[in-house]
Amino acid sequence: MSLTLNKIQGIEKSAFLRLNFIITTTSAMLFSLLLSCGRQEERVIFFLHNRFLETHDLNEIHPEFGRTEYYEIIQEFEKNNFTVISEKRDANLNARDYATGIVDQIDSLIRKGIEPNKITVVGTSQGGYIAQYVSTFCNNPNLNFVFIASFRESDLQNIPEINYCGNILTIYEKSDPYGVSAVERKRRSSCEIVNFKEIELETGLGHGFLFKPLKDWIEPTIEWAKGNYNII
Repeated sequence: MSLTLNKIQGIEKSAFLRLNFIITTTSAMLFSLLLSCGRQEERVIFFLHNRFLETHDLNEIHPEFGRTEYYEIIQEFEKNNFTVISEKRDANLNARDYATGIVDQIDSLIRKGIEPNKITVVGTSQGGYIAQYVSTFCNNPNLNFVFIASFRESDLQNIPEINYCGNILTIYEKSDPYGVSAVERKRRSSCEIVNFKEIELETGLGHGFLFKPLKDWIEPTIEWAKGNYNII
């Protein structure tokens, strides 16, 4: 079952996508309907977008990287039969506080009978940092996480409270100064991480690689969310 936007609103999806201000309400409806259905076989992705969308409209153009293709990314996940829970976040929010809200939703899904290994939290850039807090607070080794362009070596000193837990995939771009290997973070985490993998991309797009649903990161993310932890 895919809880698509047009099924919920009863209108054409293309028309709905132009109503940007409704996205938060729709995410809440998606979550409520998913809870009421209680489909244990459902695979769920929580998608947390990058920082640019926190302070800009969905159609605004980044001067270097272009438009954040938020809906297109979500559609790629939906095409692969995932239920996607996402919203456009407000500016100046506290990452830790926002993460606790995601944790509450995950706990609700698990109580409804959805297995933790069928729940994946995907975060790009700032969203990836929120996802790391979710991983820390949930402390559940069976949940899936994909952290994209969201680790720098300075994080070890600046945010030492992050503790990876779950099946962890990190994806970063070689030309992006905001993403490097997170092996040291994994080494310092106290949770036993059974499945951990890193992918270094060479798209040459810098931080802009995450603004689009490039197959370079979308495909391994989808495979990870399906429980295929042996991706190359």
